[in-house]
Amino acid sequence: MKYSVAIIGGGPAGIMAAGRASELGSHVVLIEKNKKLGRKLLITGKGRCNITNAESELRKIIEKFGKNGKFLYQSLHNFGTTDTINFFKKLGIKTKIERGNRVFPTSNKSKDVLNALYHYLEKSNVGIMTNTEVNSIIKKGNKIDKIILTDKKEIIADKYIICTGGKSYPITGSTGDGYSWAKSFGHKIVKLKPSLISIITKENYVKSLEGLSLKNVEISIFQNNKKIDSKFGEAIFTASGMSGPIILDMSKKIGDLLKTKLELKIDFKPALDFTKLDKRLQRDFMEQSNKMFKNCLDKLLPQKLIPVIIRLSKIDPEKKVNLITKEERKKLLHLLKEFTLTIKALPNFDGAIITSGGVNLSEIDPKTMQSKIIENLYFAGEILDLDGPTGGYNLQMCWSTGFAAGSAITTKK
Repeated sequence: MKYSVAIIGGGPAGIMAAGRASELGSHVVLIEKNKKLGRKLLITGKGRCNITNAESELRKIIEKFGKNGKFLYQSLHNFGTTDTINFFKKLGIKTKIERGNRVFPTSNKSKDVLNALYHYLEKSNVGIMTNTEVNSIIKKGNKIDKIILTDKKEIIADKYIICTGGKSYPITGSTGDGYSWAKSFGHKIVKLKPSLISIITKENYVKSLEGLSLKNVEISIFQNNKKIDSKFGEAIFTASGMSGPIILDMSKKIGDLLKTKLELKIDFKPALDFTKLDKRLQRDFMEQSNKMFKNCLDKLLPQKLIPVIIRLSKIDPEKKVNLITKEERKKLLHLLKEFTLTIKALPNFDGAIITSGGVNLSEIDPKTMQSKIIENLYFAGEILDLDGPTGGYNLQMCWSTGFAAGSAITTKK
């Protein structure tokens, strides 16, 4: 079959590119291997779909993507966070802003977002081929000639966009096919790593803390006893380590440093320095002087954490708090301000939210997402060497690059 534009990958970038190209007059087909589009979109934001971030200052958004962020300047300028919110508003999706400027649908249902996108594609007359897998992409010279599907059918188009995502959450279809195709066309692939991922620690006692959520804590990364990074916010203990917003946002840096000795230090009371916290402890102990140590930490710590802190402090849990020595209190202070975990590893791509690495940006036109190697080929979304922190930034990158590719493909001759 013959089309103006063939797009491989029905995630957020592919959907945006398809809808945009079609509403500008192109005859578009969107090819997706899963039975339905947007499978990964449904699980974003814990099933609520954090569609973007309400940060409107372009410079600050770009900074979130690190050294590669400047690549996004043009696409974010043409379709930024405010444009995304307005885009979904026109599709009937009302949004709300939560902590950290995260933007969610007011319904808290990702399926509402996906249904709105389906309506957008239908209204734009996009041809949708689901449950359809690409077997190979044939290149002739410096142009894509055709797509061959697994059922041997051929798709021929004037232009092609690859939006196959990364390697994270492979059960959603993100199996890395796009990287292999890009590499076969002559593109360089920056080393792929799982990102926005939980961590595995060496300490076995984290198992007893599984499910414990921490709020308003500060967590720091130490490399060979030197502080490398520090973040304030929320985290959660897992059966094998830690996860949550703080951990996910630091996971990329942790992955880069894993070959060295790495530790996490948790400050459970970042609002109080050592001196103030010591006075707080002394006051609490004085008020409960006849109580046993094991019964005097309820005001300071979550119940689930208390047995671990007591064990690590090596203070007799039956000891009256008025008998606790200065040295024992100092040890307790350090546990409250510098609770240390040794980082062992990161899980594989199965547990990652996104993929770090991808198609080398120096080979892509940042204004159009067009390949500088293959004349009629474009890329958009997570397949590119772009990854940001949690908070809606990565989905915004998909909307912006998808919009750029869909816009350019209809005008560039």
